[in-house]
Amino acid sequence: MLKGRAFKFGDSISTDHIIPGRFAHLRSNLPELAKHVLEDADPTFASRVKEGDFVVAGNNFGLGSSREHAPLVIKMAGVKAILAKSVARIFFRNAINMGLPVLICDTDTISDGDELEIDLAVGTVRDVTSGNQFTFGKIPEAMLRILDEGGLIPYIQKYGDFKL
Repeated sequence: MLKGRAFKFGDSISTDHIIPGRFAHLRSNLPELAKHVLEDADPTFASRVKEGDFVVAGNNFGLGSSREHAPLVIKMAGVKAILAKSVARIFFRNAINMGLPVLICDTDTISDGDELEIDLAVGTVRDVTSGNQFTFGKIPEAMLRILDEGGLIPYIQKYGDFKL
């Protein structure tokens, strides 16, 4: 069970919003880069986010270039999952490979600051603040195993290869 606070964003949050291009020189210093995560979408996000919190967004989260650092710095900031109405396909796969769950669901009823509880295995989100509960698409077993190990690289390091 994942528990944390929602940070609400709108539609079309691009990888440029997640990692502003002016910080590209920090790609070899990921802890420093993480201090600027989502800065162009919310300048206060990196200073307010806590371990276990969630990014909640509208449509087309993660569009743009396929910067695999984008989901990684979100994870490094302490975010435990991203909930969005839709997500760019390459961002989705990069996030799973980095060990960051991306849950496709209707986020309209979630407000900024709401406390959420997420059960990845069952596929439910409970908004503790509002009392609403809803489901997200079942995460395939193979992806759950990757997430359980913290990402694709730790999975391969542990098992030597990907096994369905």
